[in-house]
Amino acid sequence: MDLVTKLKDILASVSSSKLDFENDGEMSEEDYQNLTGLNRMDFDVVCQYASQTMRNTPTRSIRTSVGIFLLKMKSGLPNKIMATLLNISKSSLRRAISSVRKGLMTSFVPKHLGFNHISRQAVISDHTRPLAQFLFGDQGDPRAILVIDGTYIYIQKSDNFHFQRRTYSIHKGRPLVKPMVICTTSGYFLSILGPYFADSKNNDAAILNHAIAKNVDTIRQWVKEEDVMVVDRGFRDSLQVLEDLGIKAQMPSFLKKGDKQLSTEDANSSRLVSKVRWVVESANARIKKWKYLNNVLPTNQVPYIGDYVRIVCALSNKFSPPLSKSSPQDENIAAKMLYLSHQKNNLQQYVLENGLDRRSVIWKPIDQVDSLENFPKLDEEDLSNITCGSYQLRLSSSYIQEHIEGEADMFVHREDPGLIQVKLQSRHVSSRKHSLWIQFNETEIIATYCKCRAGARVVGVCSHVAAVLWFLGFSRHAQRECPYGVQNWGDSLQDAAVIDDSDSDDSLCEE
Repeated sequence: MDLVTKLKDILASVSSSKLDFENDGEMSEEDYQNLTGLNRMDFDVVCQYASQTMRNTPTRSIRTSVGIFLLKMKSGLPNKIMATLLNISKSSLRRAISSVRKGLMTSFVPKHLGFNHISRQAVISDHTRPLAQFLFGDQGDPRAILVIDGTYIYIQKSDNFHFQRRTYSIHKGRPLVKPMVICTTSGYFLSILGPYFADSKNNDAAILNHAIAKNVDTIRQWVKEEDVMVVDRGFRDSLQVLEDLGIKAQMPSFLKKGDKQLSTEDANSSRLVSKVRWVVESANARIKKWKYLNNVLPTNQVPYIGDYVRIVCALSNKFSPPLSKSSPQDENIAAKMLYLSHQKNNLQQYVLENGLDRRSVIWKPIDQVDSLENFPKLDEEDLSNITCGSYQLRLSSSYIQEHIEGEADMFVHREDPGLIQVKLQSRHVSSRKHSLWIQFNETEIIATYCKCRAGARVVGVCSHVAAVLWFLGFSRHAQRECPYGVQNWGDSLQDAAVIDDSDSDDSLCEE
């Protein structure tokens, strides 16, 4: 009997899963974070909320059910694989996910998501960056500033042709549904609208107009006159609706018909908007970090997509840090950007008036110059002040990698050594190069201008100018092992455009 008992114990230990959410000692803190996206303490908090509407069953505890649900959201694994890992049946797995979804939508989501879960004053005081308030609000009477954008959840093609047409997005070229995300300037999710269909009748502007007309999630009671909504160009048909409600809309400028470049004024105002609006893009990316929502979902899950998105957004509000944190320099940065937004680009006028973009004889290649010792050395703080952000600097090394490989040309003015011209390869189009000019002296960068779409602005600089400043003022002086670019994986691929004549079959040519 002792031998049989030992054999049973050994078999039980072999067949049991490591994924044991019931016994705290079975899984480490790292296991909880990797499998559920939450640490052990946060996981316990979610279980407490779930226990308000759920109960333990003979086959599963509440902790196990919550662990199954969060593992599904975090990993996106198919039910078949999860059933094997957890040593349970697929039907039991589906029931656990369904019960937790219903329980959290009842007990957890209403307390951490939606216009009714938080007051306007709390949003203004706790979840609004001073930089955004300085740029678009009122310092004497702070207003609520909301950032709005749609996101996409991809689904499989449906056998119902009507539903298939309504969910097919011409923009993305695939079937999907569209939740509308409303967040604060710190990245705090305020509300999720929808999800909506994806056809032409459900563009971003139509969705926002519908939400306001139907008073979805009591949005009309929450927002007040003089509040600010930061949107992208897809909401242009909502501007009149927002204006009728007394809401100020901040949107990037459109390129005027026939123009190839935004004016300095339009480019500056667009930069002010993008300085605040980027947070909603990061908020959408935070949703997609839950891999299940980044997968292509089966059509039988469409009725529950809205619940899944709301649950992960509520979890982010409760347990994740702000995407955009306030800093003591916010007001100084905002004041600088507002001041620059009213300035003109004098270098642009000088380049265009003197035809510097057409006269090649006045430029000499940089390799014919002894050096650029008079170009000012810049540290990371200097670059951040010039660019008014970090996104452009993150692209610099990749642009400069192409320059090092010979895809960019750099010239110095023959009569003015403090003026250089650079032709930088576009990262999107192989046949296009961006021409830019930088004026400088030994201590500072005086002015910049690029012929790209947003290159005329003086509130910060475009990514092409930022790359050249990063290279000449910072990177070439830094002592680093690999200062430029990223790994080129193209060496491992074949190129059908390259054919060596020596490898061709001469007999085919003779025939």
